[in-house]
Amino acid sequence: MIDGVTTYGSTDLLEKLQGSNDSVFILTIGTTDTSLMEGLSGAGPSAELTIYTPASDAEFMVLGEVRCCEAPAETVVGDAAAPTPARLTKASLQLAKIPFVIIDAGSKIKPDVEYVSLGKEYGRDIRTGKGVLNPLEIFENAKDLGGELSRRHEILVIGESIAAGTTTALGVLRALGYDANEKVSGSMPHNPHDMKTKVVDEGLKNAGLNPKKDDIDAIQAIGAVGDPTLPAIAGIVLGSEIPVILAGGTQMAAVCAIIKSIQPTFDFSRINLATTVFVAGDETADLFGILKQIDENITVNVVDPRFEESEHEGLKNYLKGFVKEGAGAGGAMFTALVLGNSVEKLRKKIEKVCK
Repeated sequence: MIDGVTTYGSTDLLEKLQGSNDSVFILTIGTTDTSLMEGLSGAGPSAELTIYTPASDAEFMVLGEVRCCEAPAETVVGDAAAPTPARLTKASLQLAKIPFVIIDAGSKIKPDVEYVSLGKEYGRDIRTGKGVLNPLEIFENAKDLGGELSRRHEILVIGESIAAGTTTALGVLRALGYDANEKVSGSMPHNPHDMKTKVVDEGLKNAGLNPKKDDIDAIQAIGAVGDPTLPAIAGIVLGSEIPVILAGGTQMAAVCAIIKSIQPTFDFSRINLATTVFVAGDETADLFGILKQIDENITVNVVDPRFEESEHEGLKNYLKGFVKEGAGAGGAMFTALVLGNSVEKLRKKIEKVCK
């Protein structure tokens, strides 16, 4: 029993993490032009600036400042604002002294920091039916990276930063035959399900794919209506031989669906999802409903940082449905708590980083 963490499923991997002193955090960044649609994503001050969010998250985590743009990657709706979850991630990793690497799966704006590149193409608008131009290249490069990282470390913690990622996750889940409409989460209090469904419908149509009739494989699904981070994370998992914490919610559910499509016999006891209470308790979504369709053995760890006790007004906006998750925040906080830090100590560290 760890204060601040509720585990749904097996505690085996949690116990392994407690006994490990060699984990590494991977921030996988990417962009999709789908995020440029007004009203679809709250992962940035405006739709136009969402393409800067992944790079700015990476820069902030490494440098403590943003260089690629002037506006920080905060979620702003009306008069309310909430800090990017990359601040939560940075605070957690600092507190637990966990090393991290930046992986660029395919970004339009490159961060001004050192990173590993998995492909030169950024994600396109999935309405075209050509969301990712090089999904197999990204996947194969990621598999090689996963193998390399698993030889160096005991546990991988993988997060992602991509605006409109819940929409591309919906696209891949739908393409692979899962019932995911109105089940994916979002970064705003109002979850634009109708818009997300319409975008995915248009993308599938333009790709010439019909999930009810066609036998669609994961690479096809990603190429049509996915984003670059999805084949990257799936590739790292399938290329590794060690336990993995998938740090996120809806996008990581889509990664699980991809893994099952590529390797139907995959042992899901080797991975856990770790996300925030804001995603798990999102009344506009159903993360657990999606995961049960994929595999009933997927364990989910839910972190509650108790922001209601915070003195930071921006963090309190998480309680109102802003942001919820991103940049691996849930998994980073989970790892920090499992390694012996208290919820209060973690929250104070997050407040310090946010200030």
